[in-house]
Amino acid sequence: MSSWPTIISTIIVTVAFAVFAVLSVVLAEIDARTHRIPNRLVLPGYLVAIALFVAACLVGAPWVTLLRAAVAMVALFGFYLALRLLSRSAMGGGDVKLAGLIGLHLGWLGWTELAVGAIAAFVLGGLYAVVLLASGRAGRRTRIPFGPWMLAGAWVGILLGTALILGIPPAQTA
Repeated sequence: MSSWPTIISTIIVTVAFAVFAVLSVVLAEIDARTHRIPNRLVLPGYLVAIALFVAACLVGAPWVTLLRAAVAMVALFGFYLALRLLSRSAMGGGDVKLAGLIGLHLGWLGWTELAVGAIAAFVLGGLYAVVLLASGRAGRRTRIPFGPWMLAGAWVGILLGTALILGIPPAQTA
């Protein structure tokens, strides 16, 4: 019987990440098309994730995991806010708000996942920009939506974070 809280908390966390997966697809598509990340989707995303993570803790997940997620949320939000303050044209306000939501999810999993996800966003976005520049489809002043790359990087961190750091093939991480 003692495993029921673990099973229930795992289900709740799985739901949180499933919601984030759907939100990731929707937000990436919207940002790619409009260069906007709507508050009406991101802000409720925070509420849903926090509610589900708190519920998971109430039924047995470690509270320290929630604390780490909160710290990661603030840290990634703060990092993106600093980038925005350094250059308003380089980072949009929607990216800053999205960063906190991404940090919350990556932080739930661990510091390694947070680091991998955060770095992967810039690597993927940078590679995309290089391809656009090299192909002549973009110039130095071309605006490129970063939200899709933030979300892709987040999912690299979620799915492969520890495996990438440890050099473990993905099939062995399960």
